[in-house]
Amino acid sequence: MKKISIPIRFGLVTSAVLIAYFLILALFNKHINPVYSFFNAIITTFGVYESVRLSKLENPEMFSYGEGFKTGLITGFIATILFTTFFLFYATEFSPGFLPELLKEMHGGLGADVGLVTFVVAIMGLATTVVATLTVMQLFKNSKKLA
Repeated sequence: MKKISIPIRFGLVTSAVLIAYFLILALFNKHINPVYSFFNAIITTFGVYESVRLSKLENPEMFSYGEGFKTGLITGFIATILFTTFFLFYATEFSPGFLPELLKEMHGGLGADVGLVTFVVAIMGLATTVVATLTVMQLFKNSKKLA
């Protein structure tokens, strides 16, 4: 259980930061502009980075590329699932007018509904997680270079 507690903890914290960022944007009515969602990738990458870093610090002799990759993926997947759940709740229950505004801002929502938009949010989060984990692991992989 100790192995998986780090990614769970950092996944929860990362999702909390993503939700807080979204709500701060909502205060200024900027959450309908998709451009601001690019900062979500930075938040997710930082969460994955810290999770992998702490995992390597706690157990450097057992740390491998596979273990670090697994830690990063679990962290990002948890953050994505929790943020997507929040997004779905926000778009359906808390602010039902949010989705039409978002689709109007995107210039041609193509008849998208809340299910499709939520699915896209989830896929974007999962893709960001994989890319962030691959990037972060380049910093933490053990080098076998002898020279």
